[in-house]
Amino acid sequence: MRAIILSILVAFTFSGLLLAQSPKPVIVQAATPAAAPSRAPAAPESSSSLSSALKMLQEMKAANEETLRKQAATLEQLDALEKTAEQIKIFSRRG
Repeated sequence: MRAIILSILVAFTFSGLLLAQSPKPVIVQAATPAAAPSRAPAAPESSSSLSSALKMLQEMKAANEETLRKQAATLEQLDALEKTAEQIKIFSRRG
């Protein structure tokens, strides 16, 4: 009798495991909009186009530096949060 009950319980357990669903993947959008793919610039023909290309490169460099600065600040915030979380874990174990 115990063998029958045990086999029924095992069958229900396995059927429950087979019907379990995997978690739905979470998709997080980027913080900044994706940049449109740009074409490779053509070789400049005159000094005015050369100066405009230089100005464009300087603007791109400034934008990249700003992005790197923001990323560094975000990393610092994440490090601070991680340290705080570790402290909370330590204090929660004591109490």
